[in-house]
Amino acid sequence: MKIAVAGKGGAGKTLVAGGLAFLLARAGYTTIAIDADSAPNLGSLLGLSSRDADTIVPVSKNEALITAKTGTGYPGVYTLNFHVDDVVLKYAITTPVGVHLLVMGTVVSMGAGCTCPANSVIRALLHHLIIDRNEAVVLDMEAGVEHIGRGTAESVDMMLVVSDANRQSLTIAGTIARMAQDAGIPRVALVGNRIVDAGQERVIVDFARAHDLAVMGMIPFDPAVARAGIAGDAISALEGSVALCAIGNILSRIDPGIPKRPEARAETEIHS
Repeated sequence: MKIAVAGKGGAGKTLVAGGLAFLLARAGYTTIAIDADSAPNLGSLLGLSSRDADTIVPVSKNEALITAKTGTGYPGVYTLNFHVDDVVLKYAITTPVGVHLLVMGTVVSMGAGCTCPANSVIRALLHHLIIDRNEAVVLDMEAGVEHIGRGTAESVDMMLVVSDANRQSLTIAGTIARMAQDAGIPRVALVGNRIVDAGQERVIVDFARAHDLAVMGMIPFDPAVARAGIAGDAISALEGSVALCAIGNILSRIDPGIPKRPEARAETEIHS
């Protein structure tokens, strides 16, 4: 199961990505969560302390790693002939909620010089995680899908675009959905978040219909999410909450074969 989650900043995509990863791990699936946001905070939601989360160097900013993979010894010349399976083993962190976290980050081109080597490593790593590996993968990403090549995108089982009923958020969601479809992701659907009433739900449904998008589910406004955010609690603190139950229903719709509360499998470690 490979799921990408995107949306406007503040729309709740990290909650959805973290919730899906937590529920998959709880269901016994070896799960890798990829934080591909320019301001990574998925680690905290998965139970890492602020100190531990702050010590993580994103792959996109790990100059030693990028040089080791792409360097040739000649300035301005890099190689595309490298493997990345060891990156997962070395840099994926096991979080307190049982999800393995890999902080990818993003590549910023403005003022950063040539970003080709970093982009190459990220694209190769995403290809490896989505196509070559058997673990469940949940990707928390920003609005763009440029780091997912067409060959990789076609193997993403589902992209969920998260939006509240705000018009700006929905407009960005529509753009993300179109980009994902153009990239070749076979299933793209909208998720409504922080839905207060039937009127807001109708706004989401009408927008989806106008843009020929499926609606995978609605996550009601849940004060428990706000309380957990203020306290810095992990996603596991939302066990039994309205929001996490809604995310569980979304996961069941993506793949009805995933039980909501199965017995955990014995094998949950990452292997090469």
